[in-house]
Amino acid sequence: MTELPFDPYRRACPSRTVLDRVADRWTVLVVGALEGGPLRFSHLTQRVDGVSQKMLTQTLRGLERDGLVRRTVHAEVPPRVEYELTDAGRAALEPLRALERWTLEHAGEVLAAREAYDARNG
Repeated sequence: MTELPFDPYRRACPSRTVLDRVADRWTVLVVGALEGGPLRFSHLTQRVDGVSQKMLTQTLRGLERDGLVRRTVHAEVPPRVEYELTDAGRAALEPLRALERWTLEHAGEVLAAREAYDARNG
């Protein structure tokens, strides 16, 4: 088997910054929201309930910088801006969906474990 050039278990490995991006709650939700195709900022705000404009802007900029999202400005008055997944962003859908699915399936257990822990250690 070919060894990969990155090892996130090593402190200085730059892949850790990629892991930080894709493991972020807002990234998971924004990428999932864009699964169906391009959306405007206002539609993303509605779809990802609870995200602030500042956090959505930061997340979209980070995703664009990392090549997961493409920002398109349409030459209209007023300008129309849309965000869509790139090929790399679409490739991230499957593992992010798996994480979302696991979260939904195990949220009750995790919350119960937290309560039990807090009751023992409170």
